Amino acid sequence: MNYVFGPVPSRRLGQSLGVDTIPLKTCNWNCVYCQLGRTMPVTHARREYFPREEILAEIKYALALHPPGQIDWVTFVGSGEPTLHAGLGWLIQQTQELTTQPIAVITNGSLLYLPSVRRALAAADAVMPSLDAGTPELYRQINRPHPEATFQRLVDGLTAFRQMYQGQLWLEVMLVQGMNDSEQALLGIKKILEQVAPDKVHLNLPTRPPAETWVEPPDDEGLMRALAIFGEVALVVHPAEGSFDLSKCDEVETAVIEIITRHPMRQEELERTLAAWAPEHVQAVLDSLAANNRVQLIERLGIKFWSTTPAHYPADSRSRKTKPKPQKAGLSD
Repeated sequence: MNYVFGPVPSRRLGQSLGVDTIPLKTCNWNCVYCQLGRTMPVTHARREYFPREEILAEIKYALALHPPGQIDWVTFVGSGEPTLHAGLGWLIQQTQELTTQPIAVITNGSLLYLPSVRRALAAADAVMPSLDAGTPELYRQINRPHPEATFQRLVDGLTAFRQMYQGQLWLEVMLVQGMNDSEQALLGIKKILEQVAPDKVHLNLPTRPPAETWVEPPDDEGLMRALAIFGEVALVVHPAEGSFDLSKCDEVETAVIEIITRHPMRQEELERTLAAWAPEHVQAVLDSLAANNRVQLIERLGIKFWSTTPAHYPADSRSRKTKPKPQKAGLSD
């Protein structure tokens, strides 16, 4: 399928059926930590990137394939910023007519300043926006947004959405060592958290290959600092153990591309997920895809990951580049 994948194991959402409404790396942020590489170029245009009827048809087909108990959530997420799709609200409403399973949206939250986007997401059972910085300067350094996606618009959008949203609002904070794990940076984020008042704060760690090679997870001290400052509302979200449900894929090649387009994976993860096929067959397919320049091998913290070729990573994934120094707070956007 082109738009629907999984179910995917998730610590927060159990078995999540993913819906990807956006072409690879169609986003208005170019985050330094993105596991799908660099956004080239960033875009702020909302439009119907894929026909909504085709996406809905795949959702309906996937739901029919999985009996009750195999899917815990339907999640709009994937290889770009889902709120850039102008038909997202319609898709959420139509999906609610097909299933009683809850619906989640994972978004960077940058478009919530638009009333139309707030209305589109209001029907979802859980919305998970990002908040990686407490100042405009740090926001620009970490998220590298489109010029129209300003820090003030992000904060205003989150605040306005919280005031009208009746579902679960779970804010995500990606912690990057030396960027937003200091006391000053975390206190800046906390100030906004107090304004927005999310139901939960999920702390994420950049363990998969990032867009920039210098990105590293915080050390134990930085992680404990974040938990202490954010308080009981915060929890650390580690990658879920398990495998993608690819039982409906007939070909190893199709299965591999479906996985790594959205989730770069370690060799052993791929073999576990593709257990229906022999490991040597999986390796032969990977070698063939690599030879045809359809997949690439990326090294991250001494671990090799398979990713799709269209994802843009630094030429030398093992090199270290100088990261920007966080600037002092106090400047306006």
